[in-house]
Amino acid sequence: MKVCVFGAGNMGAGIAQVFLTSGHEVVLCDVKDEFAQAGYKRIVNGLGKMVSKGKIAQEFADECLNRLTATTNYVLAKDAKLVLEAVIENMDVKKNLFLKLDSICSHETIFATNTSALSLTEMAASLPHRCDKFVGMHFFNPAPVMKLVEIIRAIQTSDETYEAAFALAESLNKQPVTVKEGPGFIVNRMLIPMMNEAIGILADGLASAEDIDKAMCLGANHPSGPLAVADLVGNDVNLAIMETLFEETGDSKYRPHPLLKKMVRAGYLGKKTRKGFFAYDENGKQIPGSGMKP
Repeated sequence: MKVCVFGAGNMGAGIAQVFLTSGHEVVLCDVKDEFAQAGYKRIVNGLGKMVSKGKIAQEFADECLNRLTATTNYVLAKDAKLVLEAVIENMDVKKNLFLKLDSICSHETIFATNTSALSLTEMAASLPHRCDKFVGMHFFNPAPVMKLVEIIRAIQTSDETYEAAFALAESLNKQPVTVKEGPGFIVNRMLIPMMNEAIGILADGLASAEDIDKAMCLGANHPSGPLAVADLVGNDVNLAIMETLFEETGDSKYRPHPLLKKMVRAGYLGKKTRKGFFAYDENGKQIPGSGMKP
């Protein structure tokens, strides 16, 4: 099956890699060639790690790359069975992308969004004659590793589209869960407030970033602490999700902490900028003792 993934950042490249290793033809598209090629390199590196760990053979990795096209040419989505966006968490950007693709793709093409919190119903409503073909497929970072995919239903999504998306996620060796549209869906509705509270504990001077994360790992048996997870997701993404949750619900528990806003304004976005609540080396490894102090 031909799949087009729009957005060649960490998430988009990771999702593209998942489809490639499941045997699909993939077009990875972005607005600039340098972005598309950076996504291609991410996939090359990702497949290389799988080879080094003995998960796949080099011959299969080469075959995957032969089925990958990294491009800026949106017209290559014309005959895709699925187009999935993983662009920035901005409603207007996502709507404009889907409107552009609507004039290119067959009516049979399923449109999917990887949004973390935005309204699928609003996106689908911008495509009135295709709204039944719209669905959420929310992968988690890093997509080649994380098993969960939230399959989210807009109010307009047809049973046929929903069932096709759910079955497709299962075919990718993922574990899909069924979700009706609501701000933050399942995971982020719970995870984002925990991150926000951890940021508040740090800002209040109660503990260091290292000790906050250590407490949750050792006291709640979490594999990673909330501030390390925030850095992995990207603090700009976390802020966008929090703002959506707060705007949609009006509940103060979702109000972004001022420290998070300062971090984003400073460009301290986490692993992708090598500085967030922790510092990271050129390989993306957390530097010991680098966490923010209270």
